[in-house]
Order: sequence, then C-alpha cells, then structure tokens
Amino acid sequence: MINPQLHAFLDRWAREWATLKPDATPADRRAHFEVVAANMRLETPRDITTEAEHWIESSHGPVRVRVFRHQDSGAQPCLIYMHGGAWMQGSPETHWDITARLASWNRQTVISVDYAKAPENPFPAALEQVIAVTHWVHDNAADLGVDRARVAIGGDSAGANLAAVAALELRGVVPLIGQLLVYPPCDFDRTRPSYIENPDGPLIKPDGKVEALYCPNPEDLDGPRASPLHAASHSGLPPTFIAVGEHDPLRDSGVAYAEALEKACVPVVLDPGQGLIHGYLRAMDYCEDAMRKLRGMADWLATQNAAG
Repeated sequence: MINPQLHAFLDRWAREWATLKPDATPADRRAHFEVVAANMRLETPRDITTEAEHWIESSHGPVRVRVFRHQDSGAQPCLIYMHGGAWMQGSPETHWDITARLASWNRQTVISVDYAKAPENPFPAALEQVIAVTHWVHDNAADLGVDRARVAIGGDSAGANLAAVAALELRGVVPLIGQLLVYPPCDFDRTRPSYIENPDGPLIKPDGKVEALYCPNPEDLDGPRASPLHAASHSGLPPTFIAVGEHDPLRDSGVAYAEALEKACVPVVLDPGQGLIHGYLRAMDYCEDAMRKLRGMADWLATQNAAG
C-alpha cells in the first residue's frame, strides 16, 4: 500500500499541473514545472548560501551550475547533483529543497547542474555536460572552497542516470568518493515486474516516449552511456547508495543496478523505499518518511565525506 501521507501531496501535485494545456510543448512543460516547484518550495535553511552561479564550457555548449554552500569556511566536501525531470525539464531551482538540505545537514557544498534538455538537446548532450562539470569541479576545487579528495556525484531519476553513467566514464580519471542514486533508471527494460505493477505511476508513466525523446537512436539507448546497467564492467566504482520506491515503475531497474555493483564488489546500500513512489523526495512537507529518507541519504554521504 502506498504511504497514506503521500495522497495529500499527489492531490496538490495534480492541482498544480491541471492548468497545463493538453497540447503543451516540452518548453511549456519546462516553464510550468518551474512555477509548480516555486509554489511548493520549502523554506531554505538559513545556514547556507545559494546565490553563486557559474557557467562551464563543454563540448555541447555552456552549462550553468548553482552552488549551495554551508556558511562554514574552509575546504568542504562536495556533492555534484543532477536533478530529475525525464531529461526534458527541471533545474537547480526545481530541486532546491533537496540540495539545500543536503548542504545544510552535512555542512558541505552541493553543486547543482542545469544540464541541457531534450528533445532540443538529445543524448549525449546532458551527459557530456555533466562530465565537463565534474572535471571543472575537480580542477577548480581550491577556488570553489571544496576538498577535491571528497567529491561525490549523485542525482534523482534522470539525474541519477546521468550521475551513474558519468561515474562509470570517470573511473580512474576523476576520483569520486561516492555516488547517490535516487530512483535511478539504469536501463529501459519495460518487461520488469515493477513496470507491470505500476503502469500508471504515480508521477511517471513508463510508456517509452520520454526515453525516445532523450535518446532517439535505440542502439544508443541500450548502450552503457544511456543504460549504465549494460556496462561491460562495474568494478572500480565508488561506494554507492541506491534509493528506490516500492511503487515506482523504475524500482527493479535500480535493484538490478545494486545487484550488478555488488557482483563487482562495489560497496552498496539499497533502500527499498517501502510504501513510497517515484519522486517521493518532492513530498517531504507531506510525508514524514520522505524526509527521513533524505536524512538517511545525508547520513550516508556524511560517512563517505568522513572516510574521504
């Protein structure tokens, strides 16, 4: 059974999206999401700064990042975070509540990446930008006030997919102390039980249209740069926290990735998200367990920060 506290959130979410026109374009949805997220944003913790932005050059054009930094001075641990939004929408601003709290609770810096969006910028534009940002953070750690020996990568949903692929591609190139993957799509096998059990979400419907817009070439979609589960090897990846939702179509994809990492002797924590849905971190103001889950992710990150 879905956690009863999520129903009020889902009702509010439905009301916020009800004004979007049926023929809305991806750009329309993008703009509407910004409004919805602003309407539902929680109070920002007072011990962080959020004003700093940077533009980083990449092979697919410049990419904006917003820096969420704890007020402590000195070199801080850092999390590079990619927001969700089906590779088509979302921004550092739509996922402010998540990054602001991780920065506050762990007294660290979180760099939130506004990567290129499909369908205008299809695969591999977003991935290449994420890789460029990760290099930039490592190369400019001193100027950013972060400890280059304590940099982790993470994200939720589509952002978790980008984080997982970037971690694979950066093995042996840019050291990462951990990866935080929240309800990640790690492949696109819609025959998995979780897809069959949750054909109508909530919040997402696994009909294949989204990934086709992100990655129009089916061969690319099945390759390891879009489906990290299909990588030839998962050895050498940093310790990983994978959070899934019991009632999420993507659940089994995340579980399969956890199993693949365990077989490769990568330390893995898998949170099964009992009673939870895709996107549950958006419901922190409604669902006590959603807030607890984010606290658990922060605690895991703090452990990686201390070990690094």
